[in-house]
Amino acid sequence: MNPFFIVYYPIRVAFMQKSIVLFALSLLCIWGCRDSGSKSGDNRKKDSISKVVQDAARDIAGNFSEQSSMRFSANRLASFFARYDSLRSFQKDINTFYTGRNYSFAWFTDSGLTEQASHLYVRLENLPEEGLSVSLPYKRTLDTLINAGNTQTLEQKSETELLLTGLYFFFAQKVWGGLEESATQKVDWLMPRKKLSYSAFLDSVLKQGNTGTVKEPVYRQYNLLKEYLKKYKALPADNITVSLPGNKPIRPGDNSPEIIKLRKKLFLLGDLNNASDTTSPTYDSTLLKAVKRFQRRHGMTEDGIAGGGMVRELNIPVPQLIEKIMVNMERNRWLPTDVRGRYLAVNIPEFVLHAYYDDSLLWNMNVVVGKDVNKTVIFAGTISQVVFSPYWNVPPSILKKEILPGIQKNPNYLEKNHMEWNGPDVRQKPGPWNSLGQVKFLFPNSHSIYLHDTPSKGLFQESKRAFSHGCIRVANPKFLATYMLRDDSTWTADRIAKAMASGKEQFVGVKNPMPVFITYFTAWVDRQGDLNFREDIYKRDAQLSGLLLKR
Repeated sequence: MNPFFIVYYPIRVAFMQKSIVLFALSLLCIWGCRDSGSKSGDNRKKDSISKVVQDAARDIAGNFSEQSSMRFSANRLASFFARYDSLRSFQKDINTFYTGRNYSFAWFTDSGLTEQASHLYVRLENLPEEGLSVSLPYKRTLDTLINAGNTQTLEQKSETELLLTGLYFFFAQKVWGGLEESATQKVDWLMPRKKLSYSAFLDSVLKQGNTGTVKEPVYRQYNLLKEYLKKYKALPADNITVSLPGNKPIRPGDNSPEIIKLRKKLFLLGDLNNASDTTSPTYDSTLLKAVKRFQRRHGMTEDGIAGGGMVRELNIPVPQLIEKIMVNMERNRWLPTDVRGRYLAVNIPEFVLHAYYDDSLLWNMNVVVGKDVNKTVIFAGTISQVVFSPYWNVPPSILKKEILPGIQKNPNYLEKNHMEWNGPDVRQKPGPWNSLGQVKFLFPNSHSIYLHDTPSKGLFQESKRAFSHGCIRVANPKFLATYMLRDDSTWTADRIAKAMASGKEQFVGVKNPMPVFITYFTAWVDRQGDLNFREDIYKRDAQLSGLLLKR
């Protein structure tokens, strides 16, 4: 038996019973708040996921040494960084931390290592569970020092103390902070990153002592994905390939040997509940329920018909799904941790706009986002104006690529499309034909992105809705306008309808401007506890995965 396990068995049990894994202050439930779908009981999955949800409010318990009588010399820091060069990037943080506590030990009391030190050690030991491919520096040295237990000399305790602090900052940077902002911008993530002082967080833990409440500074969606990462890593080898008999969709009532493969695959992924339901070649009501559940989790039309699109998703190898989970865990590290009040959030691969108050979902609305060649930008803004009966000022790129060639082919092109010259530019007149529809919602930004109505209503019925030039079309613009102007009693539903149909452009300020987040998540856990996947429509997962492997 591992000697560490013998010495620290009570610590490990305590860790499992009082997990340090605590979720962040609740933020955007952007992609994890779909309330639709079947509530069928999947005990194999629900037991673990519901536990994670229940643990979201649990405190960090444990004994931390706020002001130990044990101290070391300030000169000890210089020799430490000379030996542990890989931790030198945290030198300023570590110096500041110990200067503030007069060089007293944080991870030791006079009787030995604190409970929090043991918690940290277990987290460091289980770094792969955090969805990271990085190796823990100085792991062998740390193991040797920890296993020495109370037999350590004061010199060894000083080394253990500083190494734990250095690795705390390493852990905090990798697990809570993620990639540097300069790297995330390479994958077009232009949303402001959360601001977090790891030193201040550690200080807060120290000051709270045994009875305080300290939340881990990550968005709670991160920990839900982390639970599924463990689940998917534990899946047995997957050699099941589903195919369509006769190249025809599998429908309720069909009978085929391929249906057995379909059942086994759905059981493996958690959509079919019981192993006893994996042997029948007949498409019955139990299988129908499982197929619809899989379709819902993947943003497909829930028609119960297993066609080519569903089969392609089913046959994605589990290692690729694991990578997708890890990539989205990384994105969750970047989110701000405290957005209060009302706000909107668009998840591009989901094609849905969500409205929230604090962490409570108020409503959802389908949207159309940019095509692959006109990608919608990932960023944040604040909606400050509603514009009724807007002009559409044609962007220079569209003017060059579409409008000017159209004018060359047909001198009446502008009149036919309700357009006119506006100096050197072209704009489309207000009206039901306008490309922006009858209302738009402005949040000033350098990307010329906004939410707007559209005359092309039929596109909202598509399951994949990437059709725009980059702006975001909303399915129910009148409802959104009413919501944005709800604090102004003069803007009744009737007045809004008349303004939309007036044909006269009108700008209206929003009394309480509302934050809006344009995000990009291809995996998340919804409020039913189900893991959702979406197609990486802009091929950003592969880019991010490459960056993660390099660090």
